Amino acid sequence: MVNPAVHPTNPDADLDHSLERYLGHTLRELRQKHGLTLAEVADQSGVSRGMLSKIENAQTATSLSTLAKIAAALGVSMAALFRNYDMPTGGAQLVKQGEGMEVVRRGTKCGHTYHLLAYGQGPTKLFEPFLITLDDASEVFPTFEHPGVEFIYMLTGKLEYRHGQQTYLLEPGDALTLRGEIPHGPERLIELPIQFITTIYYGEQMEDQTSESVSTR
Repeated sequence: MVNPAVHPTNPDADLDHSLERYLGHTLRELRQKHGLTLAEVADQSGVSRGMLSKIENAQTATSLSTLAKIAAALGVSMAALFRNYDMPTGGAQLVKQGEGMEVVRRGTKCGHTYHLLAYGQGPTKLFEPFLITLDDASEVFPTFEHPGVEFIYMLTGKLEYRHGQQTYLLEPGDALTLRGEIPHGPERLIELPIQFITTIYYGEQMEDQTSESVSTR
């Protein structure tokens, strides 16, 4: 015999209980945040203390009119009660300052330091962001070519940057967007140390093996 506690036959009932737990937790959190007791909320809302306790502990369902009274007593709107319900968990990737993975790219031996600021997951890479530091006044600079579009944002220092036949003077706060398949790279380092963020966007259909063409950078 199937145990209904393990294999619920009514998904809607499970969702209802999930909503009751969420509302109970939210109401208790708001009440405690405002330093109110159950008795005080009961007095202001006209809902009995026993009913409030059951709602907070997800022991009973309640009507929208009752919820509206409780929300008013807590000084919030009905919309505020449901603001975080069924919100996706998320999964943002945080790389703390100084913890970006140092990677070897073409140009590393010329005084270029590359720190990868996000680590791709899955079979495709949509983009690669780097923090690049140039602290060597070498006159030999590599030229880069790769798929996609590259965005550069200058943080410190000053340099001339070549893209095809054009050169651009980049200073702190400047931004340069360029097509990656056209040869590009530093032309002249004017003021050291130089630091900039560069993000290469490959596009949604770009497979991992395509982005590997940049790995010799």
